[in-house]
Amino acid sequence: MSQPKTQLDFDQLSINTIRTLAMDAVQQANSGHPGAPMGLAPVVYELWQRYLRYDPADPTWPNRDRFVLSAGHASMLLYATLHLTGVRAVNAKGEVLNEPAVSMEEIKRFRQIGSKTPGHPESHITSGVETTTGPLGQGVGNSVGMAIAGKWLAENFNRPGLEMFDFNVYAICGDGDLMEGVASEAASLAGHLKLSNLCWIYDNNHVTLDGPASWSFNEDVMTRFIGYGWNVTRVADANDLGMLSRAYETFLKTEDRPTLVVVDSHIGYGSPHKQDSYEAHGEPLGEAEIKLVKQNYGWPEDAKFLVPDGVYDQFKNGVGARGAQARAAWKTKFEEYKKQFPQQADELNRMQTGQLPDGWDKDLPSFPADPKGMATRESSGKTLNALAKNIPWLMGGSADLAKSNKTNLIFDGAGDFYPDQFHGRNVHFGVREHAMGAIVNGMTLSKLRAFSATFFNFSDYMRASMRLGAVMEIPSIYIFTHDSIGVGEDGPTHQPIEQLASLRAMPNMLVLRPGDANEVVEAYKIALQHTHGPSTLVFTRQAMPTFDRTKYGPVSGVAKGAYVLADAPGGKPDVILMGSGSEVSLCMEAGEKLNAAGIKARVVSMPSWELFEQQDAAYKESVFPSSVTARVSVEMASVFGWERYVGLKGRMIGMRSFGASAPLKDLLKKFGFLTDNVVAAAKELLGK
Repeated sequence: MSQPKTQLDFDQLSINTIRTLAMDAVQQANSGHPGAPMGLAPVVYELWQRYLRYDPADPTWPNRDRFVLSAGHASMLLYATLHLTGVRAVNAKGEVLNEPAVSMEEIKRFRQIGSKTPGHPESHITSGVETTTGPLGQGVGNSVGMAIAGKWLAENFNRPGLEMFDFNVYAICGDGDLMEGVASEAASLAGHLKLSNLCWIYDNNHVTLDGPASWSFNEDVMTRFIGYGWNVTRVADANDLGMLSRAYETFLKTEDRPTLVVVDSHIGYGSPHKQDSYEAHGEPLGEAEIKLVKQNYGWPEDAKFLVPDGVYDQFKNGVGARGAQARAAWKTKFEEYKKQFPQQADELNRMQTGQLPDGWDKDLPSFPADPKGMATRESSGKTLNALAKNIPWLMGGSADLAKSNKTNLIFDGAGDFYPDQFHGRNVHFGVREHAMGAIVNGMTLSKLRAFSATFFNFSDYMRASMRLGAVMEIPSIYIFTHDSIGVGEDGPTHQPIEQLASLRAMPNMLVLRPGDANEVVEAYKIALQHTHGPSTLVFTRQAMPTFDRTKYGPVSGVAKGAYVLADAPGGKPDVILMGSGSEVSLCMEAGEKLNAAGIKARVVSMPSWELFEQQDAAYKESVFPSSVTARVSVEMASVFGWERYVGLKGRMIGMRSFGASAPLKDLLKKFGFLTDNVVAAAKELLGK
């Protein structure tokens, strides 16, 4: 190949390297999507090479611009870019290593077992991947959370002459992303909040997996986004670097709203036969087609995984040099910042490394024994406020239910996060549960300790985002109230039945359903120290007793997931009653009746199955002695899963249908959540 001489030639050579690496990797894997990387290569090249403020030598630099590939099926576009720009790997401790995040070997192992190049980008597997984007719409949802975090960090930490945060967030999305409801919710909130640091780049290629987008999608996207309050600009040809450059400049100059850049591209651009065909979207091109494409690029048609001379240098002298300079300037500034604002600098360091401030758990409430007690949503609100006061970067909000969820942060200085007022810590998500889940994940990826809140039944609307939080192993906190048929008159549409079981079935999701006010405090302490996965906290609407800990098991037992709250006389039970949340007090009442009748009952509080499963065999045996087969579980939810603990001979008192609309007392009677019912089940098991 004759060596190009001009800058423009080097641009084209670099773009075609991204394209051919994507084609070759997909072909070798015999799986994947070559079309989008081929069409979008110039868009990503121009962004990374000339605009993205990013240092490949330190992919964790806090003030880096964020690049999110929401169209995650185009993952080879990102892997090729990470490889060519020389982004370095980061280990589990957050240390930058002297090895590439994506080596050529890894590109050749695209979509293979144990590779760093899975079919869709995964942030916990590949350094330089900012977030895991599989289901369409999630990545753009995350990007709004990152932009919120950027605005909040700038407002709270920047000082005159020492601006520590001014990063931008770029997300690439396609027709599929923009059809998904989560993207619409997220775009609506981003426009409302005027997040001027957010740029979505819409690959307008008129193609979906089934065929032409016109079969299912012909809305005027540009007008829709103008309606959301976005700035909208268009690039008529994805290959025109000058037009792309002008679009990025427009974004950088827009200071009062987010920007949508609509880029008209062709799937599989450069393929002489499939330029307007959707076939190149979801399958390898085939060897013959690849040869034709390479001829079209002036590429050696038999060369595979070729990076021509000068391409690595091109990126090194572009994004590499710019990024190194920007990061060095930032580090110099940060040294000065540390001298002038040591407390803030310490906070930033702790945030980056996932540590909590000293004294983060001071002044937490302790609740006196009380037979009337309070709803766990009430004790949750008190605990959350105490923690947020101690942890300046704990923030979040509710999907229009903050008063009901008790998640309003009301201490002095908490404040609200409003358009043009980015200082406060109460985020008003509006009735947008799905986007809220994705946004909280984006905030968490930006090192805030972020929480969301809604009614437990609407976890269904957040589920895809919660699952990705678990996949990414990030410490998002999902708070839910109104956790059972205890919701009462609102009826079955609002009464969660199967949600507990389904979240317990989700790998790497820590579910906590505390049984009284003091268990709530422990649950929060566990969630905040849990750094390698999300926590789901589940609270009641109705009041329940606060147990007298001088008489019963210490509340520290929550950390083990299940513990003996009230033991049988002599510690040798005939029957074990177990439950979580509001049903623990029902077990306690039944246990007292059984003991009074000469039947030795042990009551076990089980706020977290996941924590209990982590305990050793000896501890498990101490809570559930295998010799005691008479066991009753009580939970106002689907009984699914409880057989694990009650065994084949045990009884499960729970929900086997949806709920009903009625006052709580009537519901408890109808569905059998009565002390006498629990007592009867225990006696029956013992043949009495």
